[in-house]
Amino acid sequence: MKSSVITFPGSNCDRDMDVALKKFGFNNKMVWHDDVELPKSDLVVLPGGFSYGDYLRCGSMASKSKIMQSVINFANSGGMVMGICNGFQILVETGLVPGVLLRNKYLEFICKNVFVKINDKKNTYFKNIDSEVLEFHIAHNEGNYFCTNDQLKEIEDNEQVAINYCDKEGKTEEKFNPNGSIKNIAGIFNKEKNVLGMMPHPERMIDPSLSGEDGSLFFNNLINNLKWL
Repeated sequence: MKSSVITFPGSNCDRDMDVALKKFGFNNKMVWHDDVELPKSDLVVLPGGFSYGDYLRCGSMASKSKIMQSVINFANSGGMVMGICNGFQILVETGLVPGVLLRNKYLEFICKNVFVKINDKKNTYFKNIDSEVLEFHIAHNEGNYFCTNDQLKEIEDNEQVAINYCDKEGKTEEKFNPNGSIKNIAGIFNKEKNVLGMMPHPERMIDPSLSGEDGSLFFNNLINNLKWL
């Protein structure tokens, strides 16, 4: 399986993602934001970080990078695109997934482990993961997912909510919401479910020395599912 990780000025999780993808069997290539064409890929990843220093809005300037038109075309043709943290922010700026990401509820940078509940397994990203709850890491200042009531109804009707913040038992109560996201939303799909944006970092949970291995479940599952596409 071939993957591509896009590096923007200010990305700081691109190498982490490169390590994670290669560990679980992807032949990964790093792609510079100023390139025009994507390499042949089964998966494209927009990594976490602070692209362009988060000026204007997080992800706004990165969404206009030269490479992004190829990413958008790839996604619109059914290609698998995943945005993590800042990558999620870039996805909403491009319109590939709905909604916006606002400042955290208490206006503080959050850096900690959280639990997320898999809300839908009828997709390539989460299908065949046995566990309903995963422990991932978050590190963001603007992870507060928001959308209009009409958008929320459409997202829920189409089962586009990928994961919700929860406790280790899977309870999605407000007190387990770290950043104020509407309905505890931690990640969403586009309608076709080939594009996934999420704030948590699975690439930071792939080794016991990194405080957990639930990211290993995610990446192993993903590459195995992609082999059957």
